[in-house]
Amino acid sequence: MSATSRQKQFDMNRTRANNLASSSNGPGKKNNTTSSTKNVVSPQRNQCKLQTSMERLQVQQANTSRRAAGSNWMAAAGGGAAAAPGSENQDAKTAESAPLTKSARMRMKKKAHSNRYLAMDCEMVGVGHNGQDDMLARVSIVNRVGQVLLDKYVKPRMEVIDYRTSVSGIRPQDIANGEDFATVQNEVVKLLHGRILVGHALGNDLAVLSIRHPFHDIRDTSRYKPLCKLISNSHTPSLKRLTMAVLGQEIQTGEHNSVEDARAAMGIYNRVAADWEKYLAKKRHQQQHF
Repeated sequence: MSATSRQKQFDMNRTRANNLASSSNGPGKKNNTTSSTKNVVSPQRNQCKLQTSMERLQVQQANTSRRAAGSNWMAAAGGGAAAAPGSENQDAKTAESAPLTKSARMRMKKKAHSNRYLAMDCEMVGVGHNGQDDMLARVSIVNRVGQVLLDKYVKPRMEVIDYRTSVSGIRPQDIANGEDFATVQNEVVKLLHGRILVGHALGNDLAVLSIRHPFHDIRDTSRYKPLCKLISNSHTPSLKRLTMAVLGQEIQTGEHNSVEDARAAMGIYNRVAADWEKYLAKKRHQQQHF
């Protein structure tokens, strides 16, 4: 039996008892009994209403929405001790696994796409006999929109014979406190893994870093034949000449800057990317049929 039913039964029994008491007191005391009965019954009715309101309130609390209750929704819903341990962590995982909004998905997709293509450029100093050999002094990597992802000076591993400052822009103080070669090399390898590498004369940059990159993931602006044929009659064009012809920008007016050069190479690729990828797809198709 519910609490409401019990209360009704109690009121009915109380009314019967009051009626018996009034009949035993006689007609002369009827008015007094009636008035006293009113005084007694009225608070009970108020108590009954209050109890009914409390029961309704408890029902509302039991149906508390999860969004309104937050992480303690099970306790608010009357779960209390029945809630499993770690339920808050489970709620957090559920919130994390909630579907992303369309704008959030677009931002993630755009970021992933911009970081799939990376451009790299290195500056070198001269070591060995007469400074004829190359040694890495600085490496810069940018993403497809030109944001710098890595720009490190590298501590010399050999005696520097020629800093080539007029071209490289490197001075003794730049690399004296640079990072160890192995550390920088490892960062570059991790950053380039699984990415499309863009640059100009990338063979030199990869050689000075002592690393390799899959040939099909390389976009070298000095080796793209349609562009070379258009700009320099199939000869290898300089990055400076390509940048002026394709982008209308002048670079390398003095000392070179590896960040600027990496951005220039990426800008060139972006301008002809659609044709470049079609060209590569056509070449792969021809190689599969021969």
